[in-house]
Amino acid sequence: MGNPTASITRRRFLKTVSVASAAAATGMISTQAFAAAEFTLKYANNLPATHPMNLRAKEMAAKIATESKGRIDFQVYPNNQLGNDTDTLGQVRSGAVDFFTLSPLILGTLVPAAQISGVGFAFKDYNQVWAALDGELGAHVRKQIDAKSTVFAFEKIWDNGYRQITNSTRAINKPEDLKGMKLR
Repeated sequence: MGNPTASITRRRFLKTVSVASAAAATGMISTQAFAAAEFTLKYANNLPATHPMNLRAKEMAAKIATESKGRIDFQVYPNNQLGNDTDTLGQVRSGAVDFFTLSPLILGTLVPAAQISGVGFAFKDYNQVWAALDGELGAHVRKQIDAKSTVFAFEKIWDNGYRQITNSTRAINKPEDLKGMKLR
């Protein structure tokens, strides 16, 4: 009888440890995580694992696994685990990542119209933001995304705030308040 550990290669060991570490870090260790799923979906984002969005995403993943009877394995990768935003956008475009919460400013490198929410003073307040992005402007941006990429943009999106400028010198309430300030 041969040595039972002889078939364990360094590569196999490292792969097993990596998978187990990723599962532990994302909170995905459960009895269902080890069942062979028919579909595996990856969701990546740049927020900490403890962020409310990721906590809810983990809840969603567990519910998807339960309701699909283990057929769907929805994996959550917080904290840029799969790469920075630009890298992950490339993975979405190639099909390696299925869902990604990204800044429209990053998507704007591919579809310039997506950057509208990053233009300073483009919107007066949240009522104006939502009226525009839930209305014709948002429809126009989604149409541009569809025409210029393989990325699908959902009609309703998660909000992480629209652009603001802050500093330690004075309040910035209108474009004139920026006079004489240096920004980087």
